[in-house]
Amino acid sequence: MQHRLKSLIQYLILLTVAMGLVWYSLRAISTADDQSKWQYLAHTWSRADKGWLMLMALLAMISHVLRAERWRMLIEPTGHLTSLYHSFLSLMLGYLVNLVVPRGGELTRCYNLYKLDRCPFDKTFGTVVAERAIDLICFVLILLATFAVESDKLLGFIYSLPLKPIAGAGHWLTVLFILSTLVILILIGFWIITRNVKLKEKILHFWLGFKNGLGTVLRLKNHSLFYFYSFLIWALYFAMSYTVIKAFDETHHLGWSAILSVFAIGSIAMIIPLPGGTGSYHTLVPAGLTFLYQIPKADAVAFTFVFHAWQTLIMVVGGFLALLSTYLILQLREK
Repeated sequence: MQHRLKSLIQYLILLTVAMGLVWYSLRAISTADDQSKWQYLAHTWSRADKGWLMLMALLAMISHVLRAERWRMLIEPTGHLTSLYHSFLSLMLGYLVNLVVPRGGELTRCYNLYKLDRCPFDKTFGTVVAERAIDLICFVLILLATFAVESDKLLGFIYSLPLKPIAGAGHWLTVLFILSTLVILILIGFWIITRNVKLKEKILHFWLGFKNGLGTVLRLKNHSLFYFYSFLIWALYFAMSYTVIKAFDETHHLGWSAILSVFAIGSIAMIIPLPGGTGSYHTLVPAGLTFLYQIPKADAVAFTFVFHAWQTLIMVVGGFLALLSTYLILQLREK
């Protein structure tokens, strides 16, 4: 009971933070006296090129299918077989839960796959950890590529932050300051972990799952195909950003490097543990569009709201269809 109450409080705090960030982002939209902010967003949607948005939805579904197949490949070395259809249903259901409970989808999809194919929860969860490790590597590579392409703009953004100790300093000194700060934070975190037995046990449990999950990568039958799928999934994510940016007049002129930056910023926002990236996405992406590429703040906010809403709608529809399909499969088995 106490654990459930603690989880509920944590969720309410995250939801409050998300709603607060959404409200803060909406404040940037200034409208005429006879037009509400929601009408402004609706007008932005009505002006969007729906052809580009439908292409984005198609690319999203292809990326989900590839991710489901990649997950199926990771499960196979554990000695338990599942179909692409069942892994896809579980994945989509996980996305649906993530919109409500941050990171809850990872647990949900493993449990759903257990119901469908009796794949042991602990083993499938280890493969999810391995999958996230591969995605983390891809994400870091994207950040490095973004920094290499748009370093001047991104460093300009860093200089705009209230970092007085390095005001007027060169690029290398700025990087050194950031790295030193990260090292200090890591040391503080290590000190906290060593003094908290429960936290230490949780991290150790996570590490064991991480190690077991990575073991499935080493035992894959076709490593080349697995890495190709990983590359293709992230390439499709980038293509999704490209199609949505081209769908709006306010952002249609942005080039490849700008789209890469927006994609990287959006990826960072989605990593932040808020329900479906709500709040963090609506705050960081408009800030990047405005500061880096001089998109008017109101247009940047409207674009971000429509972009995120469209992504969310795709996941909601896909998730509910996956939930219905899972229910029907289980009902037919009982008969």
